[in-house]
Amino acid sequence: MDIKALATEMDSIVAKGAIVDAVKQFFAQDATTSDYNNVTTNDKAQMVEKMEGFANSIKKVNGITLHHTIVDGHVSASEFTFDFDMADNSSIYWHEIIRRVWNDEGKVVQEEYFNA
Repeated sequence: MDIKALATEMDSIVAKGAIVDAVKQFFAQDATTSDYNNVTTNDKAQMVEKMEGFANSIKKVNGITLHHTIVDGHVSASEFTFDFDMADNSSIYWHEIIRRVWNDEGKVVQEEYFNA
């Protein structure tokens, strides 16, 4: 199992804006997530639901930039900038680090978001 290849593939899907697809493809059923606003999910189904809701609230994707992906053992870290116009007429501009822990089957078991 090549974590670098898996992380690179997942990041390329996210960079295309297919965030829900990336979760569906790469998350383990028991994957957990947490972000810098203390919002958590406790399994893949919750994360899919959260990401579907978020994706449906985006009016326009102005840009998604993948800056770097690094891997150390079963841990990857990816630096992204996300720029969205939202359906409620607000704007989101996030520069964040996404840290993932991968299991031996090549699935994400933990994902954390850090505001960069």
